[in-house]
Amino acid sequence: MWSDNETTVDYLNFGIVADACAKLLQQAGGTPISVGVSGGWGAGKTSLVRMIEARLKQAATPDENTYIVVTFNPWLYQDFEGARSALLQLVGDEVLRLSSENETLFKKAKQLLKRINLFRLAQLGGEAAATLYTGAPVGAIGEAMFKVGGFFGLGYGDNDEADTSKVDNLLKPAEPVSLPNEIQAFRNALEELLQELKVTLVVFVDDLDRCLPKTAISTLESIRLLLFLKRSAFVVAADNEFIRNAVRVHFEGAHISSDVATNYFDKLIQVPLHVPRLGVNEAKAYLALLLMERAHTDGHFEDIRFENALKMIPERLQASWRGDAVTTEFLQSLVGLGDKHMIELMELAEGLAPLLTQSSAVNANPRLMKRFLNTVYLRSALAEPQGIELDIPALAKWHLVERCNEVLANALASLVTSASDGRVDVLRTAEMVAADAEKPPLPEPFKEDTFTREWLQLHPALGEMDLRPLLHLSRDTATRDFGADDMTPEGRDLRDALVSATNSNVPLTQAITAAGAHQAGMAMVRAWQLKASKRTWRVGEDVVPLIEPCKVFPELGVKAASLLEQAPVAEVGPGIIPQLYEQSWARTVLEKWNDTPSLSKTTKSAIQQAKKGGR
Repeated sequence: MWSDNETTVDYLNFGIVADACAKLLQQAGGTPISVGVSGGWGAGKTSLVRMIEARLKQAATPDENTYIVVTFNPWLYQDFEGARSALLQLVGDEVLRLSSENETLFKKAKQLLKRINLFRLAQLGGEAAATLYTGAPVGAIGEAMFKVGGFFGLGYGDNDEADTSKVDNLLKPAEPVSLPNEIQAFRNALEELLQELKVTLVVFVDDLDRCLPKTAISTLESIRLLLFLKRSAFVVAADNEFIRNAVRVHFEGAHISSDVATNYFDKLIQVPLHVPRLGVNEAKAYLALLLMERAHTDGHFEDIRFENALKMIPERLQASWRGDAVTTEFLQSLVGLGDKHMIELMELAEGLAPLLTQSSAVNANPRLMKRFLNTVYLRSALAEPQGIELDIPALAKWHLVERCNEVLANALASLVTSASDGRVDVLRTAEMVAADAEKPPLPEPFKEDTFTREWLQLHPALGEMDLRPLLHLSRDTATRDFGADDMTPEGRDLRDALVSATNSNVPLTQAITAAGAHQAGMAMVRAWQLKASKRTWRVGEDVVPLIEPCKVFPELGVKAASLLEQAPVAEVGPGIIPQLYEQSWARTVLEKWNDTPSLSKTTKSAIQQAKKGGR
């Protein structure tokens, strides 16, 4: 299974963007900068941020500048502590850690933390805020604050009355707080510490678009407190549309316009950076690498080939603007033409990519594509213990229609329920029609759209398969019921024998006799349906499934004739006429064909010749 965690392994060709962003932060040269990494849920924002972080760490120059990366996830603090306080505390703790080996800087860092504690108290409101703003204890909370004044930098503690040095001169007794002055003092102190430590503090704010609007705005307000300090940088990963909606909620009732909501974020972010959107080429590369990774983990794909693919595929994507697409031939060259298993997986990536890109249910979203494959491989793992033999491409094709066209999936599932052996005739017909270059209309319940036609052409064809195993494994998405199968083991064996038969033979006749008239009739119908896609209507073996059962049980002739009447008359060749004319039940059908204008002249001639021979 593939984890849903961020990664620094570049499967999406984000390396170029990460390089550009890291270089931008380096070129700032200590000048404050803020970058907004925008993209929808699951688009790969966090992975891109991790790649930027890795590049910054490599760019460190000791004794001149070191990039210290602090990652803040406000989603983790939601409903527990104000995101604003948590972010300030995180920065203060990191500065304290960096200063620990220098006594002078360490004292300054401790003072910085005390100022942070003041901000946190001010945020509490009530008696705590009143005590700060007046400089005198207000209520029980105010008295308690003065008792531990050394911790907060406020007043004297019980043992500090004669020693004012322990207060660090942040505040004196009965001195009210000027919050603007404290904010500026905090900014000055932090900027000075960063300069003396010779570090650039890079704060990555992640998962902002998972937060409730209140937490998101609180985090952005904290960012504003720290923004535009020398040797500082912010990289904020969030969906722009989410931020605009959070601003609207925050200012609910103010009737702000969309432009105002957008400007709020723009004032915080100097450089907007959008996560690259994936096209078919990138989706194909991503799917191929995921499938290669899984095969490599399972021991089916050797190390040297996988390492080569990790190098070659990103290089091909970088050159895609020249027309160097990630083609099937390119992918096959990476896995080796002699490796049938890997070739099938690459063909699967080729087939899935355009469908997962054009489907609004997935829209080439990396996280959704990864989850799609996770579901497929989970079902594969569940299949073996239940005695189900299904390959990955078949599981993927069925899950694709479940994920991207639920209405069609449910319609097909209903048809499977009513089928005696899980095979859906209309699906087989639709797959044949979709492959026709002249593009005739698809039968119901299929709709005329690009996705449906491409899905029908995706390998393997499901129309000739018993779909009950696929539906059984997909019970995680819907309740599945299956129609009764009235065929006995002898009937099923006969059905399979009729499908493979090319002429009359003794074992076949014996199997028909052993099955009995009822089972032979059902086997005849199913075999006739199963051979539809391979029937040419020109050679004698095409009509063996109808002729042989009727020889043993003549009463089956009525049903056989009704099946024969459904033939595409224009395609009927003279080769099947002699065998059919020997069957009394087929002659009425031949007469109807003979009167049909679309029947070829050679076939009409064959019917006339058969009549003469029969007299």
